[in-house]
Amino acid sequence: MLVANPIYDVVFKYLMEDERIARTILSALLKTDVIAVRMRRNEYSNKSRESLSIFRIDFGATVCDDKGNKKTILIEIQKTWVDSELLRFRQYLGVQYGNKENMEGKGRGVHALPMVAVYILGHTIGSIEAPVAYVGHQVRDYDENVLEDGATDPFVESLTHDSIIVQIPRLHGKINNRLDKVLSIFDQTHVLSAKDPQTIELDASFYDDDTEMAPILHKLMEASCNADVRREMDVEDEFFSVLKDRETEIMEKDRQLAEKSVALKAMNEQLGKTEEKLGKAEEKLGKVEEQRAQAEEQRAQAEERAERIIHNSVAALLKSNVSLEDISDIVGVDMDTVKRIASERE
Repeated sequence: MLVANPIYDVVFKYLMEDERIARTILSALLKTDVIAVRMRRNEYSNKSRESLSIFRIDFGATVCDDKGNKKTILIEIQKTWVDSELLRFRQYLGVQYGNKENMEGKGRGVHALPMVAVYILGHTIGSIEAPVAYVGHQVRDYDENVLEDGATDPFVESLTHDSIIVQIPRLHGKINNRLDKVLSIFDQTHVLSAKDPQTIELDASFYDDDTEMAPILHKLMEASCNADVRREMDVEDEFFSVLKDRETEIMEKDRQLAEKSVALKAMNEQLGKTEEKLGKAEEKLGKVEEQRAQAEEQRAQAEERAERIIHNSVAALLKSNVSLEDISDIVGVDMDTVKRIASERE
């Protein structure tokens, strides 16, 4: 059986607009009997594909618990295939908490409708292996004892909410319970081909004994033949293709930046080594200059001592009345030096 792929926003909306189908899917998700459901007027979908990548639908639902008690709850469904939408999820929750239409009662008895947030993700989160994760709230006392009546108190339910997280990539064709069977229509291992992600191929015989799944399969078949739906699916493909190209471009720039960062680090390390070698060379040059200065000083001192010895020797020989010629030969200095010393003594 070839049907439209419900991961597309337009197909998902096409399904959830059918009250019977909405009740089937929401009952499976909530694990309770949804006896009535209506799509609320504050529906948020991707009207501007250039700026949004989240699809949202809000429902008001009447549920019935195991004891037959009925109550109205708000179900907020957000669907995205981009793994960086936490801020938008939080912002939208803030909008819902601040919406007066989500309150009921009068005067001091006013309180918020209990809310369940459903996140249908086209990516995985952390290391959670389960395809569906339930995040609930419990009321405990100081000793960690659960206060059974606390979680349903209007005050508590007005300020906290439960969440259901569906990780589409974790489905992998495993059917272990009712919810798995309902969500099997989202399992992307059934995609017809990489060239045609808009179509999934389901085994109709697998659902033969399930009267609640029949309307869902029929609706998906209708969607696959609906020209308007197909056109919207093409728009979504184009949008996410652009988004993917942009993310690829960003990843490539990040890769290039990382490579440049590594190269710059290597250059800085090399520069540091060069500066270290230069510092050592300058230190050695300083020692050589110091040794040269010491040698110059020693040479000057030696010349001064030699000059003094010559002067004393010439003076002693002059005192002994030795001729200037003989003094020059004896001391080994030129005649001008002998004459200069002799003139200094006169």
